[in-house]
Amino acid sequence: MKWAILGGGLTGVTLARLLSDYGDDVTVLEKESKIGGLCQSETRNGFTFDTGGSHIIFSRDTEVLEFMHRVLAENRDIRNRNTKIYYKQKYIKYPFENGLAELPKDDLFFCINEYIKNLIAVEKGEVPEPRNFRDWIYATFGKGIAECYLVPYNEKIWNYPTVQMSKHWMDGRVPRPPVEDIIKSAIGIETEGYTHQAVFSYPIDGGIEALVRAIAAPVTDHIRTNFTVTTVRKTADGWEIGNGSETITADRIISTIPLQVLLPMLADVPENVRDACDALRYNSIACVSIGFKGTLPDISWMYVPENEWGMFNRLSFPSNFSHHVAPEGCAAVLAEITYNEGDDVAKMTDGELAAHTVDGLVRMGIIPSADAVIHTAVDHFKFAYVVYDLDYLTNIKTVREYLEETAEIDLVGRFSQFEYLNMDGCIRSVLDYVRNRENA
Repeated sequence: MKWAILGGGLTGVTLARLLSDYGDDVTVLEKESKIGGLCQSETRNGFTFDTGGSHIIFSRDTEVLEFMHRVLAENRDIRNRNTKIYYKQKYIKYPFENGLAELPKDDLFFCINEYIKNLIAVEKGEVPEPRNFRDWIYATFGKGIAECYLVPYNEKIWNYPTVQMSKHWMDGRVPRPPVEDIIKSAIGIETEGYTHQAVFSYPIDGGIEALVRAIAAPVTDHIRTNFTVTTVRKTADGWEIGNGSETITADRIISTIPLQVLLPMLADVPENVRDACDALRYNSIACVSIGFKGTLPDISWMYVPENEWGMFNRLSFPSNFSHHVAPEGCAAVLAEITYNEGDDVAKMTDGELAAHTVDGLVRMGIIPSADAVIHTAVDHFKFAYVVYDLDYLTNIKTVREYLEETAEIDLVGRFSQFEYLNMDGCIRSVLDYVRNRENA
């Protein structure tokens, strides 16, 4: 079988490796000058940053985790997670419901009182079935935890009202916390949430892109970079994929690129399918890399729900993941800002975004002063997060059915399936796809 894979991100190169392992002929077509997609990394001024947002290696999926560990081999440091939420100038244990005792007393009472009231109401059948994401947050955690942290943080990262988001995607992603853990947390007894993240690993050298390159190593000769696909056409013998000057032929085609990029490559797409695709919502991301002289607290990453510190929703500290990503005597901070075309962030220059972020980090006490900063960079990715609005399930069904059943294009990965998949979810989608194809 001769395969053409659109996109050379994590999903695309993993597909190429595994299909090649089965003896198939594979060609990966990537428009950028290098592979990686959202898992790219750059080394500048002695600092290595992941340019598509912070990535670490962990998973509940033992098969996927073993695969990532195996391909990285010795290029892997292991760390214990120490994650915080920056709330009212305090470092609150993550997840929020496991750090209630660290809250100001009024907020602690608000959270535990509303949690218990909500729990009683649920048991009495007085809480209606949630209609949207915000309803789900209130019904699961109560008004206190919802209003202190979960609603403001989620509206900051998604850049979208939670009342207009679907709740379907929470199933299996965020477990309902045990009642005893909430009570223990409120009175100061240590509890742990998200234990699958308790220990994580990260490449010693090369940033997260080292993982992608390790996966791609056996099939590097089958990857075409700087190949911007403009047309995809079904023929009697298979497929023709063109970039305006060259045409690649294949028996089968797999797309790992965003649906919004794929559809314009196709001819005669029905108007209702184009409309459904246009209605699918997503966020872009600006990743602000900051290197400074000094040290960092022993924190892995941090969530920032309050707007007063800056537009960034998450901070990660790469120099706490690996000692090789920053020069001696220096530390690294990566700030992530989600935005959409036309909003305030989109109108800011990279210099303004960097200055805004440095100012917030100095006021938070993360960076000693602006004078300590010796490196800044800003990287943008148009397609970063899938946003599940209330029309998502209807629209994605229309698009998928057309592409997979009528156009006969297979969709694998985060923005091709248009699902909020982490790295392990992308690799799992590849494993399942390849096995299903080989068993068909």
